[in-house]
Amino acid sequence: MKIRLAKSNDVEALVGFQRAMAAETEDKALDPTRLRRGIEYLLAHPNEGIYLLAELEGEAAGSLMVTFEWSDWRNGRFWWIQSVYVGERHRRQGVYSALHARIKSMAKADTEGCGIRLYVEKQNISARQTYQALRMVETHYRLYEEEF
Repeated sequence: MKIRLAKSNDVEALVGFQRAMAAETEDKALDPTRLRRGIEYLLAHPNEGIYLLAELEGEAAGSLMVTFEWSDWRNGRFWWIQSVYVGERHRRQGVYSALHARIKSMAKADTEGCGIRLYVEKQNISARQTYQALRMVETHYRLYEEEF
């Protein structure tokens, strides 16, 4: 398995993964044009976030996105894992674990890194079990948002 930073020629794979993830986990249909622009933006602005791509036998098998949040309490940067997706054919083959390990390694190497975080759909039991198996702990925070 190869884990690497996603590049501009990976946009179509990332769009496909994100559309599939939204449909599977939240029963949402994402606008592909808007999504593509969002992915292209982040690929062009790595100071705001990055995508990692996992490949098996030259085929895109899964991906995740990371964005950064500064913590004044810790005087450090959290690496937020988001938009996790592993293709159906590649599940239970260690793809997410490999992506997670790479992000953890990168965050630890960041001289200002102070941890990794993620949020997960409440009903996604299998993902929650995976994160717990990787020694992540559920926090006491609840997530609120206001979209515009």
